Amino acid sequence: MNLLPWDYLFLSFNSKNFHDIFMPIVASSVIWLLLLIVLYNVRTRRLRNHAPYVDMYEWLLWTGLITFSLVIIYAIFVFDFFFVPVTIAIGLGTLVWIRFIRFPPILAVYATKLAKQRYYSRTKFAHPESTIRSKPARRTTAKQTRTASKRSRKRR
Repeated sequence: MNLLPWDYLFLSFNSKNFHDIFMPIVASSVIWLLLLIVLYNVRTRRLRNHAPYVDMYEWLLWTGLITFSLVIIYAIFVFDFFFVPVTIAIGLGTLVWIRFIRFPPILAVYATKLAKQRYYSRTKFAHPESTIRSKPARRTTAKQTRTASKRSRKRR
């Protein structure tokens, strides 16, 4: 360490100036980017009928895609190091905010809605014969009964 700590912020982010942290940062960005893409694909296929969960994973995907792609772009185009920790801090903070602050209330409301639907379904179909349609009672009028009885008398 030859410079003051704040002087390193304005050096180019490359393997020459930051030989000890350049490759770990770039490699971890690529790995996290790939993991987020795989996580999004797996979880959205499994939870495709649950919109709040799909929304959450979409938010996580786009935030991670932006954050980790920017870090890779900073490495390729040799930006100042100042942008790298700021981008990582803001991106990781946003990921944490999405997962633990933004979506838990939404997911709790959705869980309550699902519980109400399950309860209603359970009470509706609790009786074994509740799904079997009962035959409608035949309505007989007084005229029909009298007519039928006269006919039956004539036949006798």
